[in-house]
Amino acid sequence: MLKRLRKSQKVEIRLYRVIYEALEDIRAALEGLLEPIYKEVSVGRAEVRNLFHIPKVGMIAGCNILEGKAVRNSKARVIRDGVVIYEGVIDSLKRFKDDVREVAQGHDCGIGLDKFQDIKAGDILEIYQIEAIKRELKS
Repeated sequence: MLKRLRKSQKVEIRLYRVIYEALEDIRAALEGLLEPIYKEVSVGRAEVRNLFHIPKVGMIAGCNILEGKAVRNSKARVIRDGVVIYEGVIDSLKRFKDDVREVAQGHDCGIGLDKFQDIKAGDILEIYQIEAIKRELKS
């Protein structure tokens, strides 16, 4: 009867020989319900030096990586005169004419931003990623 009731109610039954094993499972289940904490991690900064209009693609920013690196599909913030004017995603990243995954400090590259065409020479790109930090219960 217990098996039928368990199946109909979709309840999981676990048996333990030692109480601390049950406590560890309960702790793990509760921690799994907690939302992670999201933290912004700076990856790099780039300065827009030149602009290129590519048909069917739009504006590509010719950039020099000032610090860190640029990584494709990272988030980016466009800063003009100390004011953030756009936050979005790096859609394309090219070194010369090759698609690349990342470009290191001191190198030039072409950066295309997702759904943003109003970029100008002198703009600063702050490149960052969002990391999820798993939360844990305190003892």
